[in-house]
Amino acid sequence: MLTDRPFGSLIREDKPTKDLWGILDRHAKPITFDAIRIKLASPEKIRGWSHGEVKKPETINYRTFKPERDGLFCARIFGPTKDYECACGKYKRMKFAGVVCDKCGVEVTRARVRRERMGHIELASPVSHVWFFKGLPSRIGQLLDMSLRELEKILYFEEYVVLESTIEAVAKVPGIKKKDLVSVDKVRKLQEEHGPSALKVGMGAEAIRELLRDMDLDSLARDLRA
Repeated sequence: MLTDRPFGSLIREDKPTKDLWGILDRHAKPITFDAIRIKLASPEKIRGWSHGEVKKPETINYRTFKPERDGLFCARIFGPTKDYECACGKYKRMKFAGVVCDKCGVEVTRARVRRERMGHIELASPVSHVWFFKGLPSRIGQLLDMSLRELEKILYFEEYVVLESTIEAVAKVPGIKKKDLVSVDKVRKLQEEHGPSALKVGMGAEAIRELLRDMDLDSLARDLRA
């Protein structure tokens, strides 16, 4: 049968493809937005996304060629390496889909879930995020009124930073105030001369976190707006 109607309109009226065309038309329309915001996920949210904690740096066992348990490729965390088969082979085939093996702890599901699942690592000590440390201008540096080089010396354990300088400490160690950088040799010398309690110093991201924690951001915001 001949018709002068467009071919596209005939296809759109065909029932099996009607829903498909609806999906394509919907995605063809551009999504408009005024702004986009990116922020770091909280530790609680990261643990919520995670399927388990990675505790070892190993990847694949050199003898069995299987992922190491609790390692970076762990099947218990990220999923099986073969479709519908657990790591130990106790459960195989699709009829056991969704079952978690009581022997190896691997869920029987598709292997492609390994592309989607996330694990997490519990850090023994805090670290500085590169976005806020290395970004120009350095956000941490702006808050603490420190240069990038000064932050590097603290975070890379090259020099100490003064965390607390009380009246008593200032009297014992004149010329040193809070947030000053002090070399390892100088700290050792000051502690020998004035005692270990004369000055509170720190290194690494833990020291930076303590300095940030001591800040009064509300007061700082009022001063900047004044």
